[in-house]
Order: sequence, then structure tokens, then C-alpha cells
Amino acid sequence: MGALHEGHLSLVRHALVENTDVFVSIYVNPTQFGVNEDLDKYPKTWEADMAKLIELKKEFRERSEQGIAGEIAGIFAPTTKVMYPVLPPSSEIDGDGSFVTITPMGKWLEGASRPVFFRGVATLFNIVQPDRVYFGQKDVQQTVLIKRMVKDFHIPTEVRVIPTTREADGLAMSSRNVFLGERRRKDVSVLSKALLAAQHSWNQGQTSAGRIRQTAFEVFDARLEKGDGAYFGSQKIEVDYIALTRSHDMTTIDDAEFIDPAEGAILSAAMKVHPVSDPEMAEERNQIPVRLIDNVILEPRR
Repeated sequence: MGALHEGHLSLVRHALVENTDVFVSIYVNPTQFGVNEDLDKYPKTWEADMAKLIELKKEFRERSEQGIAGEIAGIFAPTTKVMYPVLPPSSEIDGDGSFVTITPMGKWLEGASRPVFFRGVATLFNIVQPDRVYFGQKDVQQTVLIKRMVKDFHIPTEVRVIPTTREADGLAMSSRNVFLGERRRKDVSVLSKALLAAQHSWNQGQTSAGRIRQTAFEVFDARLEKGDGAYFGSQKIEVDYIALTRSHDMTTIDDAEFIDPAEGAILSAAMKVHPVSDPEMAEERNQIPVRLIDNVILEPRR
């Protein structure tokens, strides 16, 4: 959806290595946003996005000329009228329009908090009809859902999932990170640290779903003050979920269960970061809540 960062560019780099012609789609899809979500404030940085892609094109030009890499052949940046030619898109859960829905997976986790998000993703997925499509692991439920859609609808597209690109402190790169500000930014790395601690527990042999999830919560408890069902640093942080799910269909692994070592699992989480409680400057007075998601893969082992 634009506001390109290094995570997005890593997807393009992988595509350039594996294909001859690469198309980059940039479109802020209104049907991925609920009625009260941040569509109007979502960053739109067209000039900066183009500059980054031009630099990437230059980076790969010599390799392309030598036949060992592809090239960026075009940018697909449609208008909403092109994407929705008959009816304007609706963000209402039961709104009118032609939509693709993948259930029940689209109703869980992110789908429970953002009921129209996956509908918006799935509806426009096949418009470019590429041989391969590249997604980042950060949006792991999206990748599993798209794979399900490709299988169910016999779509001849290979779905490639590229590991999450992270900041130096572990925070997963996201276009919404620009909204955080300096003080909130210091606290939110707790999300990745909690997930990585739980992943380490799995790597050390732990298979209890409840214990692995508890390891993640213990990191929150150790790094932030807890009260009234939330956490507090420079601001209030609400944990939406820390969930263990099966890799192939995102069904929940309950705390009383044990993870099959041969199958592994996905540990994913989401949290809402509220504006700072005592703003000190104009930037902080204008802050909006920011929703952050992240995940780690508990790889299968013998």
C-alpha cells in the first residue's frame, strides 16, 4: 500500500533475483480499512516510493544486463475507480459490493479485530495475475489466507513468503511505525522481544502451548508496568492477542495442548499503542493510536 520501507524493498529484491520481469503494485485499498480505522491518515509517500524503486532498479541494472537478475518492468498504481469499476468500495461489514471472503480463517485473530481487512486483500489479489507473488511474513495470517485462496480457486500463482525485516532492536518494519514518535518507539520493541523469547523456549525443547505463550507475557510483565488489564510505559499498551496457531490453517492451539514437534506452529501477536499520556510537543499532541502486529515461526524439528 505504499509508504515503502526496507521490508517492502526486500520483497522486490527477492522477486528480482527469481524472475525476469517484476511489477510492483502500490494501492491504498480502502476496503482493507474498517469504518473507524486510519485510512485518511495512512502515509502516502508516492515521490519517496518512486525514488526508492528507481535506486533499486539502478542497483540491479548491471546484474540484469548480465542475465543473472530481472528488472522492475512497471509500477501498477491504479485509481479506486479502476479497482472497483461498478460500485464504490464499502467498509461496512455488510456493505454492498463484489467481494471475496475466505472463511472461517478471515474471522480469526486479525479478522476478529479488523473484520473487513482480509476481504479487501482477497478481493483484489488476482488483478495482476502474476506467475509469482511476494508477501512478507510479518502479515503471516494474510499469507496463509492467500495460499488458501490460491488453492481453493485453482489460481496459477506461486505464493512466496519472505522473512520479516526488522529494525536493530527487533521491531518489525511497518509503514505505521512512522506514527509512533520517539517515546512510544522505545517501548514497542517489547512485542518482538516477547515473541523471540517464546521462540527461544520452543528451540530449547518446550512444547507446552500454555508455557510458550506465558513466556511471551512474562516479557511484557518484566519490561512494562501492568494495571487494569493493560501495560504502561510512556503510554498505554493493550495486548489484543498472543496466539499459537497451526501453520497450515491458523487454527488455535489451546494452552492445554502440546505442539507437535514435527509440525511446529505460528506464534503471532497484536497490540494497540495509545498516544502518550503527557504530550510534550505538537507531534505528541497529534498522535493517533497505532496497531502493531508481529509473529515468529516455531520451526518443525525431529
